[in-house]
Amino acid sequence: MTEPGAKAADGQDASPQGGGEVFFYHMTRTPLEATLPVLLQRSLEAGWKVCIRGRDANRLEWLDELLWTSADDSFLPHGPSGGPHDADQPVLLTTETEADAGTEFANAANALLTIDGAAVSADEMTRMTRVSILFDGNDPDAVAQARSQWKEVVAAGCTAKYWSQESGRWEMKVSTEPLDN
Repeated sequence: MTEPGAKAADGQDASPQGGGEVFFYHMTRTPLEATLPVLLQRSLEAGWKVCIRGRDANRLEWLDELLWTSADDSFLPHGPSGGPHDADQPVLLTTETEADAGTEFANAANALLTIDGAAVSADEMTRMTRVSILFDGNDPDAVAQARSQWKEVVAAGCTAKYWSQESGRWEMKVSTEPLDN
């Protein structure tokens, strides 16, 4: 199994394009601060605009600082929502849902990454090119929340893909197919 975001032999994204797929990343060996920059880099390489949604503004401030200082050899262009250049941000950090904003994300994101149990709507699941839910596998509450979200994804008729680190590297362990409506 290829690592998430890996390129196929022809250089194209190895995962299918289009909405309706939600990837669950069960972080047990690497924390958010190590996992998120890798997923962001791959998302940007795929040409996607990204929104990172969290539930706590202070946590997103910490993440904003982390992304500026996480690596000396790379740069992940990003910014917190609410600024004058939101539309230009390749990666936008927010606590808002599109429903909160009354429209799509300010940066017209086509990929959504959620942390800390942030909600994802059924509309976002089907419309976004990629939705990723990152959760701390060492936190029983986070695992319970991810299980609940998994059920929501399946009920929405979307494909859910579960990625695990139990072998030491990311491997897809489970994938569902959409329900026929």
